[in-house]
Order: sequence, then structure tokens, then C-alpha cells
Amino acid sequence: MKRSTFDALLSFLGGVSWAFVIIGVWVTFQSFIFLGIVPALMFTFIFLFLALFIILILEIMGMQRDRHDAVMKQTALLEEIKASLKPQELSEGE
Repeated sequence: MKRSTFDALLSFLGGVSWAFVIIGVWVTFQSFIFLGIVPALMFTFIFLFLALFIILILEIMGMQRDRHDAVMKQTALLEEIKASLKPQELSEGE
């Protein structure tokens, strides 16, 4: 199955986002440790929350893309069924 450029980009951005989360949490904690453990953990939690929000947005975009593809397939099938029923209705009406 061939993936579209949009799907490949979403997959790449998802991987980069997870790497950003892992490295960013460590860097954030190390950057604020001079203030103490509690503030460092608070800032790390805030960073983690924002980074996971970005990942959530990317996942929602992927799900919307999948939903759009499914609706397009269903529409094509319904139009095909409609086209096959039209000639029968015309012949029955005569």
C-alpha cells in the first residue's frame, strides 16, 4: 500500500515529536535543577504537558485523514450503487 506524502510527513513529525519529548524532558529538568527538585519537576511537567499536546494534535490529524479516506471510499461505493440502480429504475418505469 502506497502512503501519501501527508501520511509520511505525519509519521516523521510524530517520531520527531517523541524524540523532542524524551530529550526535552531531560534538558528541562537539568536546566531548572539549580532551583531545586520541586521547581525542576514542575517545569518539566509543564514542558511534558505541552509536548504531549503537540503529539495529540498530530495523532488527531492522522485520525481525521483516515476518516476522510474512509468517507471517500464509501462515497465512491454509494455512487457506484446509485449508478447501477438508475438503469433498472428506468426499465421498470416503462
